[in-house]
Amino acid sequence: YRTALTKSLPYNPLRQHDVESPLLAPETQEDDSTAPKGLQKNNPSFHLLVPATETNPNLCKTIHSSFVLAYPPPTLVNYGKKFDDDTWDKGTHAGKIRGVYNYLSDMDKVKDDDMVLIVDGYDVWFQLPPAIMIKRYQRLINEANDRLRRRYGTELKPAEDGENASEMGPKYTQTVIFGADKLCWPNGAADPACAAIPYSTLPKDIYGSLTDSSPDGFHNRPRYLNSGTVMGPVKDVRAIYELAAKKVEEDNRGVLGDQFVFAEIFGEQEYQRETLRQSTQGTGGKWFEWLSSALGGEDSPLSANTTINNMTAIAGHRYEFGIGLDYESKMFQTMTHSANDVEFVAHNDTSRTRQLINDKHPDLNVDLTLPFDLQLAHGPLWYSSPGNHSLDAVDRILLPHSDYLDDLPEHLSWDEIPLASNLFAKTVPALLHINGDKSLLTDWWSSMWFHPYSRAILRRFIRSTQTRKAAQAAAAGGQTWWDMRGGRGGVWTDTGLWVSWHDVCKGTEEEVFADGKEVWGKEEGSRKVVNYFRTVIVADEED
Repeated sequence: YRTALTKSLPYNPLRQHDVESPLLAPETQEDDSTAPKGLQKNNPSFHLLVPATETNPNLCKTIHSSFVLAYPPPTLVNYGKKFDDDTWDKGTHAGKIRGVYNYLSDMDKVKDDDMVLIVDGYDVWFQLPPAIMIKRYQRLINEANDRLRRRYGTELKPAEDGENASEMGPKYTQTVIFGADKLCWPNGAADPACAAIPYSTLPKDIYGSLTDSSPDGFHNRPRYLNSGTVMGPVKDVRAIYELAAKKVEEDNRGVLGDQFVFAEIFGEQEYQRETLRQSTQGTGGKWFEWLSSALGGEDSPLSANTTINNMTAIAGHRYEFGIGLDYESKMFQTMTHSANDVEFVAHNDTSRTRQLINDKHPDLNVDLTLPFDLQLAHGPLWYSSPGNHSLDAVDRILLPHSDYLDDLPEHLSWDEIPLASNLFAKTVPALLHINGDKSLLTDWWSSMWFHPYSRAILRRFIRSTQTRKAAQAAAAGGQTWWDMRGGRGGVWTDTGLWVSWHDVCKGTEEEVFADGKEVWGKEEGSRKVVNYFRTVIVADEED
């Protein structure tokens, strides 16, 4: 949905102490039985893009977890597209970059100040609602910009209105957040992508004496860009993807995949920042930085005793993209070399949690508490149907209530359900990126808090408002309708096609639900169901 955002140079979300995010505050519109013609939305939308060329159970797990928490209807990028280039990946990584860039360049679909979240299609699970994701993004951005101001200072910038005199502003700002990995790959160890990037914000002794010195990476603090999750304003994310597409298509930098390209862009940004900062330092500042590095302090990676491949700046070339990472896994928990950091714990069962931590990490002294933003949030089941049940006859027929299929707890709170928690960072991430050990895609799925109720929650989600009243709510802005297209219980493709859950995920019930209740929509007999988009969402194969 669209709501007003506070603008600055180039983007300034609300400060942490603000209770309500402007992206989350609904607007009001006088009710009407039909969506008014020409109704426009003039405030930012939130988009969820999922690059995926074909369906499989893992894609359906990603989609299902987004439904459970009422994220925007996912848009599948490159869905149904075939790649057959003469490369190791048949061109899928280059196509992924180009597909996302093309979508973000279509002003009929997105606006510059919209927010976009892009996640890998086959190994990402959402754990917390979008309201939490957005607020954490805003807090991380503000914290990062405070650090950038302290480190790099301010400079004269043109006034926003273009008329008044220049004013002082931060030299650099962050607007885009990627996930963070413990190892740098596939870039070379001496490349700026690996050697010139900032140190983690986590404590320097978080893993004890082995912190950042573990050859296998398990005790490294996450500080390397992972391209599988990224969030930011459309304008800024599009600029990154534009350069990535150029690197792949014109400079042949994509032979090792999109991960290599985005990490290289981040490394070049950080190398230029630090090179310019050091070139303007006085003698005292340079001496202090050298001393700090010699004594084991952390300041500039360019001053550390490591080999870095120098890069030559090209005149007129843009290196600044406002990229930063989620070092503490508050938004994105990547799993490469990090799975041992994560446990599924119920935060109200303190004795069991302490025992679990003591058994696996006897030297770890941590007392996990439920994050404050979750203490203030609606209950976990609220998001799948937040009190907007339709009274329209069409919707009352759609997936009618079934005692066999729709049994859900009357009350469920965040502190009593198992939440994947990073024991070392002491965070509960908004999503899990199951990269690395792919066996976790099977082994951990049943541990997700919503898994025991997966089918019932999905049915409840689809029964929420489906009619023109929903379209009107989408245009006016509201708590559950995120963009003009609307739609629940399905996905959009980047070509504008609406595809129902049944059509995308039929045949994956055993992997997704694992409840023994057979094929979606036919648990209690065979019948045809058509949604408001005139799309069949349940039907026999011959239909």
